[in-house]
Amino acid sequence: MKITVVGTGYVGLVTGTCLSETGNEVICVDIDAQKVEKMRNGEVPIYEPHLDVLFERNIKAGRLKFTTSLDEGLEHGSIIFLALPTPEGEDGSADLSYVLGVAEAIGQKIQTYKVIVDKSTVPVGTAEKVTQVIAKNAICDFDVVSNPEFLREGFAVDDFLKPERIVIGSSSDRAIQLMKKLYDPFVRSGNPVIVMDEKSAELTKYAANAFLATKITFMNEIANYCERVGADVDMVRVGVGTDSRIGKRFLFPGIGYGGSCFPKDVKALDKAGKDESYNFKILQAVIEINQQQKVIQIPKILAHFDGNLKNKKMAIWGLAFKPETDDVREAPAIDVLHALLEEGANISVFDPEAMENIKKQFGTQLTYASSMYDCLENADALIICTEWSIFRAPDFGKMKKLMNKPVIYDGRNLYRTEDMEAEGFIYSSIGRKEIR
Repeated sequence: MKITVVGTGYVGLVTGTCLSETGNEVICVDIDAQKVEKMRNGEVPIYEPHLDVLFERNIKAGRLKFTTSLDEGLEHGSIIFLALPTPEGEDGSADLSYVLGVAEAIGQKIQTYKVIVDKSTVPVGTAEKVTQVIAKNAICDFDVVSNPEFLREGFAVDDFLKPERIVIGSSSDRAIQLMKKLYDPFVRSGNPVIVMDEKSAELTKYAANAFLATKITFMNEIANYCERVGADVDMVRVGVGTDSRIGKRFLFPGIGYGGSCFPKDVKALDKAGKDESYNFKILQAVIEINQQQKVIQIPKILAHFDGNLKNKKMAIWGLAFKPETDDVREAPAIDVLHALLEEGANISVFDPEAMENIKKQFGTQLTYASSMYDCLENADALIICTEWSIFRAPDFGKMKKLMNKPVIYDGRNLYRTEDMEAEGFIYSSIGRKEIR
């Protein structure tokens, strides 16, 4: 099939690349000419495990191409994916200007039947709006489908190639059959293709992300209570997670969630509720608690240093909002950095992939270490913000020699408290006893 993907961010680039892997002819459209030229030369603009292999293979095979011309893309594809930004507005709502702007152009340019697919996370009613915008000028038949993505950054390629489910929101049998044909190679093991109306499909994505954000936030609340009463959140997590009604995933406490999806989508659903005179009280609590959780360790750090961090060197491991990505959008590390800078601390940082993206925001305010151990030299404390695998089994003896004092504030509970006690560290984590 001939496919066009408009937008080459995380969702668009993974979608286009993975669809080309099953033999489709894919053109990806982006307005950034420099980015398009780099992609034509085989340079992947984002870090996503395994994407580079598929990317290079399909470019060489001629199945994956890039252009700045929307006209070229619309002429090429029988199915047009819209993988465009829907940034958070000042009021928390999703900004649809990019989506509707491209929809306007589609209505003016298409000459034959097309299926227009909303791949971006969009509010309920967006497919209807896109249909209305295209219909103003279209001279041919078309259908608009809601096909939300469920891609986890760091696992996006695997999630696309082996999806747990495909959601297709459409009232058109013609469009549904085309979408089923497109996705058939990805669900040969029997995972479901779920067909529903457009509004239900749009809400499904928001509901899924809001539920997972709520689950994370609930466990963080339990962890904070554990510290008050002397319980161990790791024990509680295991006891709760073995209940099949609850499950083991998304129960690990830490310094909050971040990224391009959960924060934006929870706020957007809350705002959409307000627009319908419905008050999502649980989502409002999730938003407030998560923001507090990001800096939950700052008071502990200040207390340890008698309220004075001036000229103290703080080392930070992990800047991305989660491991296996270079994405720092809404990353808890950003809030930690701002809080430490306000207290006058000197900060050295290390992350395997996200250094350049943080440097764009903080510039010369930070020292950017060449390795995880270089980051620790003469540090008065280490703060762990992202659970990269390379941080899980460090040389603790080497760490103690490099640091001024063996102090760790672990925002991701990477280490066992008994091990830290045996190693002679002052160790503070989330929802567990402090080692002094």
